[in-house]
Amino acid sequence: MTRRNSTGDSFFAWEGDTLVVNILGKPNAARNVIGKPKGTQLKVSVTAAPVAGKATDHMVRFLAPLFGVVTADIEVVFGRENVNKQLRIKAPKKLPAVFTQSSLLPAED
Repeated sequence: MTRRNSTGDSFFAWEGDTLVVNILGKPNAARNVIGKPKGTQLKVSVTAAPVAGKATDHMVRFLAPLFGVVTADIEVVFGRENVNKQLRIKAPKKLPAVFTQSSLLPAED
């Protein structure tokens, strides 16, 4: 079964109160930072090395407070050991600025 992109043309989508985010990860970065959307993915850089999913685990710990959730509320759907990944964030209490900026942008044809 092929997994469809549930976020459509955006890097994120809502499924009820769960935020689904497509991530383009960049391990071994100089600092932990949320970058700009790149197509249907959001670039997220982390300082951790890409060893056995440790960079993804580090990313989840970095992102949790930015969304106002605990790490257990972030599920890595796929891509734990890949730069292309999808996260499901259960009932985020806040959103980083990139989400509010892109939700104001008109849809591109």
